[in-house]
Amino acid sequence: MNDSLLKAQKTVRIEKGFLKDIQNVNNERKQRGVFMKFVTAKSEDQTFVGLADESGKKILPLGMAEERKSGENSIPSSMIECIELGDAFLTKVEELLQWIEQEGLEEELYLSIESVKLLAPIPRPLKNIFCVGKNYAEHAVELRNLGTGDIPEHILIFTKAPTTVIGPNEAALLHPNATEKLDYEGELAIVIGKKGTAIPKEEAFDYVFGYTIIDDITARDLQVQHKQFFIGKSLDASCPMGPWIVHKSCIENPHQLHIQTKVNGEVRQDSNSKKFMFPIDEIISVLSKGMTLEPGDIIATGTPAGVGHAFNPPKYLKDGDVIEITVEGIGTLVHTMKN
Repeated sequence: MNDSLLKAQKTVRIEKGFLKDIQNVNNERKQRGVFMKFVTAKSEDQTFVGLADESGKKILPLGMAEERKSGENSIPSSMIECIELGDAFLTKVEELLQWIEQEGLEEELYLSIESVKLLAPIPRPLKNIFCVGKNYAEHAVELRNLGTGDIPEHILIFTKAPTTVIGPNEAALLHPNATEKLDYEGELAIVIGKKGTAIPKEEAFDYVFGYTIIDDITARDLQVQHKQFFIGKSLDASCPMGPWIVHKSCIENPHQLHIQTKVNGEVRQDSNSKKFMFPIDEIISVLSKGMTLEPGDIIATGTPAGVGHAFNPPKYLKDGDVIEITVEGIGTLVHTMKN
C-alpha cells in the first residue's frame, strides 16, 4: 500500500470529551423516548411539515395537531422556518407528542404514509448544496486510477444548484441531450440548525439540526469536460433527497453509520461514515471560517467507493433504474431514473 493511500486512510479521531459532549446533548431527548424524523409532505394540495413515527409508516401533520390541541396553528409550513425556531420548535413538538399520547389520539391524528406525498425535506434550499468531494479514501483512489485527480490533502468542496432537488420516490432525469455518463453517489447529508461563522471544531455539532440522505447524481463526461464540477453536478432533478431529516438527538455517533447504495437490487456501494477522511466537525469548521452557515443549509459528506464510473465496463444510470440508498439510523431513500 503506497504512502498516499496510507495517509488518506487516516483514522477519524474524536476526543473522548468531545464525543461525551455530543452524547450529553442528545441523551435528554433519548431518555424521554422522543424519536424525531421530520418530513415535508403534501396532502390534498396542502404542504406541511410533519413527523414520521419510528416505523416510518405514519405521518403526523404538526400544524393540524397543534390546531386540534390549542385552537390555533403557529407551526410554519416550511422546514427551514421550523429549523430557524430552534429549541422552541422542538419543545413544541415534544409537548404535542405528549398530549397526543395522553389523549389517545394517535389513530385519529396520524396519517398513513401512503395517503400523503413525501417531498424533499427541504424542497427548495435557499443556497446551493455544499458537497464534500473524495471524502472516502477508497473512492478517491478509484477516481485517481481513472485519471481524475489525486487524493485530497485538504477538504474539497463543490456545490449543486437548488434546482437539482427532488423528493423520495420521484424520478431523476437522465438528460440524454446533455450527458451520456450519468452516475449515482449515495451520501449522508448534514442539515445546519443555526447561524454561525468561524465555528470551532469543538462546537460544530451545536450547529447541526439533523441528517438526511441524498444522491449526488453526476454527469461524469461534463465533470471532466468542464474541469470544475458545477455543471456536471447541477443538472435539473439530479439531487434526490430524503425521505426525512432525523434530528441529531437520534443519532448517537454520525461517524459510525453504515451506508449502502443499490441499483436495481445490486449492491454497488457499501461502507461506513467512520471512513471519512474529513469528519463532520472539521467540515463545518472549515466551511464556516469565512462563510456564514445558516439554518437549512445542506452539506453532503461525500460518497464511498463503488460508483458506476469506476466499473469496467462502466455502469452508468439508464432509463427505469431503481436506486436505493440506505444510511443506518436514518432510513432508505428510493428514486428512479427516466429520460
